[in-house]
Amino acid sequence: MKRPSATAHKPAPIRKERNIPFAKFPPGQVPEAADVLHKLEHVDVEPQVERRIVGVAYDLYEHSLQELETTLEDRGFHLDSTLMSKLMRALIYYVEETQLHNLDAPDRPLKKSQNEAYTHAWERHPHGDHDDTPPEWREYK
Repeated sequence: MKRPSATAHKPAPIRKERNIPFAKFPPGQVPEAADVLHKLEHVDVEPQVERRIVGVAYDLYEHSLQELETTLEDRGFHLDSTLMSKLMRALIYYVEETQLHNLDAPDRPLKKSQNEAYTHAWERHPHGDHDDTPPEWREYK
């Protein structure tokens, strides 16, 4: 996932708080996964063994949920694979990727360019009563 380019001033952090759900088997994954995530810089970790989740908080400029979950999967952890978890995971991946893309996008004054487009179209459009229909056809009864 591409990070926004560095600017002269440090942007305000975009803090995300997410839960990473784990599969029932093998048991005991939550404390171990929390230890792995705790070793990463700028990631706050809160294991919840009873619910089989690890709560994480991070700055989107430095981490994403997809990166964190990929790190866990690469180390052999089994994440929850129910349909709801997969849908939520895909939605969060998409939202975070879109946010990062939009942060890197240049500012475009849409209002100005839209007004210019309408102005140019209006200048080319004939004004007044310029009906090409012959007068006899307009009065046809």
